[in-house]
Amino acid sequence: MHQNRSVARLLFAEETDMGGLPLRQPLPTSQVEQHDPFLLLHHLTTTILQSDYPYKLGVDPHPHRGFSPVTFVYQGGVHHRDSRGNDSVVWAGGTQWMDAGRGIVHSERPPREMQEQGGVQEIVQLWVNTPRALKMEQPAYFALQAENTPTISEDEGRVHIAVVAGEYKGTSGLVKTPGPVMALRLTLQAGGHCTIPIPHDHNAMLYLLDGEVVLEGYGLIEGVYLALLDRDGDVCTITARQVTRLLLLSGKPLDEPLAMHGPFVMNTQTEVMQAMRDYQMGKMGILFE
Repeated sequence: MHQNRSVARLLFAEETDMGGLPLRQPLPTSQVEQHDPFLLLHHLTTTILQSDYPYKLGVDPHPHRGFSPVTFVYQGGVHHRDSRGNDSVVWAGGTQWMDAGRGIVHSERPPREMQEQGGVQEIVQLWVNTPRALKMEQPAYFALQAENTPTISEDEGRVHIAVVAGEYKGTSGLVKTPGPVMALRLTLQAGGHCTIPIPHDHNAMLYLLDGEVVLEGYGLIEGVYLALLDRDGDVCTITARQVTRLLLLSGKPLDEPLAMHGPFVMNTQTEVMQAMRDYQMGKMGILFE
């Protein structure tokens, strides 16, 4: 007999200004530091005005160490360049997964085509903590396009589930994550119904980009809310009230000390200070742009 997980917290994605970019941030909040191993979730929708390429839109080169910044692209595209020589564009429906490891510098900008023609860019960025034993591994970058993402159709086509990472009902995502993580992109039509198995030892959460769903055992959840689930069941049963896009994320908690400062996520303040020094000394590479 399956047990539906209950909702521990329901967090509204408040609008905030991040370096001139208006975005929604349901995690972290003043009350919730993390939902281990998930540290941060940003939802950005912005209009790219037509301009002469290369106008330096987006996010300038910046460093990371000790976690995985993940970008789910919903509209438009994202052009990623980094100090390891990776250079790729991921379009709507695709995902960029970067394991920062011991350190990497990258930029995230609208692609050339978007800058020349204009358009809407919509992304969700997620920060996933890396286990202490792997924080100083070599960085890795994986670009997953929509057409290469394993996708399952359920409930007579009213539910589409794209498996980015982890395993869902025998279908495995192509992204290999440092720790056990499941990342599913769901699109539900009105009335669409599905039951998602969640590993018993994972923390889980779901974020609605829009729409409305009824979560069995809880009730209505509306768009731009993040639901943190308790570890008291093995499934999550969802019924859409209207067309809804949502992310369902689960991961095995690390249960390790957390020391964060800006783009560095380590276990002690000493390690954070070392990361800052290493970046300043060029040990994470250089990216000119």
